[in-house]
Amino acid sequence: MYRVVSVDQMHALEQEADQQGFSYAEMMQHAGKGLGTQIEKRFKDCSSKTLLGLVGSGNNGGDALVAMTYLQGKGWQTTAYLIKAREPQDALVNTYLQSGGTCLAFDKDTGFRQFDAGMRAHAFLLDGILGTGIKLPLRGSARQVMAHLHTLEDIPTTIAVDCPSGIDCDSGEVDQAAIRADWTLCMAAVKQGMLRFPAFEKTGEISLVDIGLDQGLHAWQGIRTFCMEVSAVSRFLPKRPLQSHKGSFGTALIFAGSRNYPGAALLAGKAAYRSGAGLVRIASLPTVQQALAGAFPEAVWTLLNEEPDGFSWKDAQDRKAIIQSSSAILIGPGWGKGRDTLQLFVDVLTDIFKEELASDGSRLVLDADGLNLLSENPELLNHIPQGSVLTPHPGEMARLCGMKSAEIQTERAGTASEYARKWKVTLVLKGALTVVAHPDGDTVIIPVATSALARAGSGDVLAGLITGLMAQGVEPFKAACAGAWIHGMAGIAAERVMGQAACVVAGDILQAIPLVMRNIK
Repeated sequence: MYRVVSVDQMHALEQEADQQGFSYAEMMQHAGKGLGTQIEKRFKDCSSKTLLGLVGSGNNGGDALVAMTYLQGKGWQTTAYLIKAREPQDALVNTYLQSGGTCLAFDKDTGFRQFDAGMRAHAFLLDGILGTGIKLPLRGSARQVMAHLHTLEDIPTTIAVDCPSGIDCDSGEVDQAAIRADWTLCMAAVKQGMLRFPAFEKTGEISLVDIGLDQGLHAWQGIRTFCMEVSAVSRFLPKRPLQSHKGSFGTALIFAGSRNYPGAALLAGKAAYRSGAGLVRIASLPTVQQALAGAFPEAVWTLLNEEPDGFSWKDAQDRKAIIQSSSAILIGPGWGKGRDTLQLFVDVLTDIFKEELASDGSRLVLDADGLNLLSENPELLNHIPQGSVLTPHPGEMARLCGMKSAEIQTERAGTASEYARKWKVTLVLKGALTVVAHPDGDTVIIPVATSALARAGSGDVLAGLITGLMAQGVEPFKAACAGAWIHGMAGIAAERVMGQAACVVAGDILQAIPLVMRNIK
């Protein structure tokens, strides 16, 4: 996972490294070469290796010049457009020119003629204008160039150095002239403002460049926020040996579905299977089974009793035996909140809590009406095993903690972290840039935001994914991180398949899970 830092934390890291003998100049060389290496690797088969670099006067401009020098040596044709004049004996400029690069300058470019010609002639645009230390609103030549860029219709594929120019890397605020990147390559760590709105809308895909900072630096120790990425998902997913059977991958027990919401059981159950669970048992009403049996032949069913105000499971011994034999348990999707359902909820929580006292870790996931029952009966928080996974959207979170949704949205990561610690649970605060918080203080942000996920049933799919991963033995926090990332990427994949986010329904997200899983190496 990528570390996420404030601007001050990043400065502290660089200052400590410099004091220990790793100079700022050496960091820049590492950063620029790493930047160039990643660009060359991604676009090595591109037919047009031409790049226009927008070079500011600060460190980001220096990184860009080093990267372009590297790319020149790999056969690229690059042009540096200097936003401000650099020193006459600037070693980075001279080395770049010696490599065969071309320099243009804003102060000699009347009417942006050279700039516009460069935009037309190059396949890639490297944004190295401004870095993390800027103050908004922007002024001067940088803003003039950026504002002019917004007037152009055809803009090359844009790669940002460390951050898109024009965003506040702490608050996430943006200048009207801020550049929109297709790909942002962050130096050493992701800057926290990039994972806030509206800045996130400018970042595109996020990757990390190693600039050579020692991982033993003291300044790293207080950094507890991370950005999820695919290599971490790959590490978290369980191995699947050839010599295995369904018992190798656990049993997910899912309490889901009711007369009004039968589809919740299908979406959560199938998602658990898609994550790799060996067996999925649905505990629900006969009417739900009758509605879904044909569409969900893989499910094993445990039928509950329909009551005047919900449902029940009166055979306590059978209930305890099935709970005991389950590797992970999900309660809540499409469940309802009737009095009889509440009593079943209490009974099941009591059974699980007793089982958990004798085990090494939690296996419980609460979603949807499981959370609503909890918020209406807060004393039940004392019956939630430590480490359980709670998956609220902002409205459910507001009811759980007594805050307003708007307050939660203002400080999503901080709120999730606070209540994960307080309740001793893994908390998944859903929404654009989903936050996963561990009770020990670690917080992971999922860098995905798409309206394709804003659909009834989308949360059922996420809950099923997390439960299915936990059934396979993935610890709750890692299962929540991996499940939330897969869910987010499945939303993006479904949007591509359907051609329009508005057309995506929860079943499309479910169907897109294999498209995501097959690309996790």
